[in-house]
Amino acid sequence: MRVIAVANQKGGVGKTTVTMQLGAALSRRHRVLVVDVDRQQSTVWWSENIRDRLPFDFAGNQNPKVLTRMRELHAEYDFLLVDTPGSLEDTPVLETVLDAADYAIVSLTPEALAVEPTMRTIARLIEPRQMRHAVLLNRIDPRIPAQLKAWRDLLDTTWGIPRLDAYLRQYKTQADAPVLGHLVTTVRDNRHTAGAIADITRVGLEVSEQVALTGIGRW
Repeated sequence: MRVIAVANQKGGVGKTTVTMQLGAALSRRHRVLVVDVDRQQSTVWWSENIRDRLPFDFAGNQNPKVLTRMRELHAEYDFLLVDTPGSLEDTPVLETVLDAADYAIVSLTPEALAVEPTMRTIARLIEPRQMRHAVLLNRIDPRIPAQLKAWRDLLDTTWGIPRLDAYLRQYKTQADAPVLGHLVTTVRDNRHTAGAIADITRVGLEVSEQVALTGIGRW
């Protein structure tokens, strides 16, 4: 079982969306457990709005210290995804999760105020642990053609931070998913939802490939 932490000390960058939708995407081919250690319990609220059966197992409101013991479930799950808090006050919680994780996905929205907390999360908490990680660009506006390239260039050239090739665009389907109780595996595939479904599907495929490399060793 591989433990994936969805992390960023900046709130509001879509960690819960990434955790829930990625969990659903991975569940198409793998056995997945989603865990919430964020005091806001956003994944719990989302899961309670879902009318259909969740495509993955879910354990909300968990103490992060149980993650180490959850490794004993390796025979039952392929992936364990952890939604983490986005605040400096909860740094000890995030540190506990990262100590137990094999891989970190750092969700980043294309906003200036998201840059410093993201860089701090990576430099102070992730890189010292020499763990594999990648930034996932989230809420890319498809109406701004140059936005994706600009932020990819910043990550690749200016900051030198690993990123996923896949990314998530800003769609109403994605924004409404928590309140409507939708997941990529339950929403109807039509012209209104096709883009959002394709995005998270690509993220799931790339993450599963990247996490498979964690068996090679730490960075």
